[in-house]
Amino acid sequence: MKVFVCEPIHEKAMEYLKEHAEVLSDWKDIGEVDAVIQRTFMLDKTLLDKMPNLKRISVHGTGTDSIDMKEVDKRGIVVTTTPGENARSVAELAMTFILALGKKIVLGDRKLQKGDPLINGDFSLRGIELFGKKIGLLGVGDIGCILAQLGHAFGMEIYGFSAHGYTEKYEQFHIKPCSSLEELLQEADFLNISIPLNDSTRGMIGEKELALMKKSACLINTARGEIVQENALYEALKNGTIAGAACDVFKKEPPVKKENPLLTLDNFIATPHIGANTDEALYRVGMKAVKNVLVS
Repeated sequence: MKVFVCEPIHEKAMEYLKEHAEVLSDWKDIGEVDAVIQRTFMLDKTLLDKMPNLKRISVHGTGTDSIDMKEVDKRGIVVTTTPGENARSVAELAMTFILALGKKIVLGDRKLQKGDPLINGDFSLRGIELFGKKIGLLGVGDIGCILAQLGHAFGMEIYGFSAHGYTEKYEQFHIKPCSSLEELLQEADFLNISIPLNDSTRGMIGEKELALMKKSACLINTARGEIVQENALYEALKNGTIAGAACDVFKKEPPVKKENPLLTLDNFIATPHIGANTDEALYRVGMKAVKNVLVS
């Protein structure tokens, strides 16, 4: 079997793959491949046309939004994902965002780095305690459920809304169900977005939805950038409609300050899509993606 790896994977996963398959790395050999391991690289019709022997796409993660699924289905290509393997790492980043926003950690660091005059107990850095605050889970999958556990450890209340409706996870992870997105937005002190990007979720959070949130609330997005309308989020943060936001994902990645005004705001935290970028998650996801390719 000839396998093309579009983007780097964990070195141990690569070693395992090389022991069981021929790994191609030069794009001029793309026409020979039987399978592809893909992370975020766009696999559109033009590229698929160059791979006439392609039988399997192994996604290094869970999102298939960068694959032309209609074209893939037409060609009978099998697509596999690695659900749950990076969930803990992403949930931990979301919890880190909650702590950073609640305690004004990043803003304090920025002020010190710039040499701003500060006094002990500076009001501009007044934070909040997490105890008793509410996390609103938009998406109650693996990431949301782990975040619920982390939130409970801080004495937080957890609310959830999912397009899939009520499941046993709500009771198992002590999540209070919301009957609508609107209810979730109104309840949450921290809104965490953990849903896939598709036609129904693209642009789901915009001006109308942000206006339903508390002025003291914060938004966290570790899913896909296009779920949140970035211009609307910028206006909401600038005008005080909500208190803060943190995003690991953007419509255009990596975001550039001169192109994305969110990066100019003191109440916004940005990271360059690092939620699943831990050694443990990369190993688990990489090994699963490789084994998905090698399955007969």
